[in-house]
Amino acid sequence: MKNFGIIYHPLNEGAPEVAGRIEQFLLSRGLSVWLCSAWDGNCLKQNISRVDCAVTVGGDGTILRTAQAIVPHAIPIIGVNLGKVGFLTEVAPDAAVENIALFLDGGGYIDKRDMLEARLFDESNYEMRSFNILNDIVVARGEIARIINIEAAIDGVTLATYKSDGVICATATGSTGYSMAAGGPILHPQSPAYLLTPIVSHLSFDKILVIPPASVVRLQVAAIHRAILSIDGHISLPLEGGDTIEVRHSDIKTCFWRTNPGSFYGTLEKRLKR
Repeated sequence: MKNFGIIYHPLNEGAPEVAGRIEQFLLSRGLSVWLCSAWDGNCLKQNISRVDCAVTVGGDGTILRTAQAIVPHAIPIIGVNLGKVGFLTEVAPDAAVENIALFLDGGGYIDKRDMLEARLFDESNYEMRSFNILNDIVVARGEIARIINIEAAIDGVTLATYKSDGVICATATGSTGYSMAAGGPILHPQSPAYLLTPIVSHLSFDKILVIPPASVVRLQVAAIHRAILSIDGHISLPLEGGDTIEVRHSDIKTCFWRTNPGSFYGTLEKRLKR
């Protein structure tokens, strides 16, 4: 490992100082380093492919932005936690240099997380955009406080028309986020399955489904009211009636460099109580 990128949360008061300490340590080891705000998408895209490791300084949101920029490169992420919960981040800021030194000396292990792939089609079935998702993809109502109709199909077979505030497709990693708040189950982060979770269904199908990795979900916006497509909580696009989102298991994984081999279940209650 010779080239490092440090991606920090620009509005977290402690992030620049912690990022600076990490930068000075890496430079003292004769390594190449660049710093970038997690909100500067152009900087991330331009530089991420030339690094061997990304160090994020912030919370889970900083990691989600970094993970989007890394695709499709298999670059490991070291997450320094300045956030509140820290399901994805692991390293405490006062132990950042110590832990990175451990990585440089060959310690730690790689934690691989499954992603979803989402493709956005317009009413004429023209593919407009595609994304790889670490946490979740959400189809939700827009600025008007009315339910929307979302026609759902799995593997080409119609499931139901959700009349709701929206629908979430969440990875196992994202099962502790918005999906959980909407009543969804918690999946172990190594599970390849993903979730289909309705948001406040009204007089319609309201069951949460665990989807096997080989299955494909199609969600079509059927209501005349404008909807919103949200990718990992920081990419937001308007949806029109007739637009379709196709969601499937991705071949790409997000890699984390970890030092703590502790049980996911052993820390779950503590994290949820923060």
